[in-house]
Amino acid sequence: MKPIITIEYCPKCGWLLRASWMAQELLTTFADDLGGVTLRPSEVSGSYIIYVGDEKLFDRKELGHFPEIKELKQLVRDKVNPGKSLGHADRK
Repeated sequence: MKPIITIEYCPKCGWLLRASWMAQELLTTFADDLGGVTLRPSEVSGSYIIYVGDEKLFDRKELGHFPEIKELKQLVRDKVNPGKSLGHADRK
């Protein structure tokens, strides 16, 4: 079964657009590797957390910033398909 990414975002902060853009980027890059991307509004103010299944992959509050899309793709790749090339988004 392919993993599902969940992006939990704060709707009061207006982060739905950011979350949906990141979901689109992940679905485009990992079309063959993911079972889907779910957007979940958070009840916790300022929340922006990305999960792979039940495992927390990125937490904006813990790290003090939003993920850059390159960073997020690398984190997701490392969990769902470590051998996958990300082309220009790969680490050098």
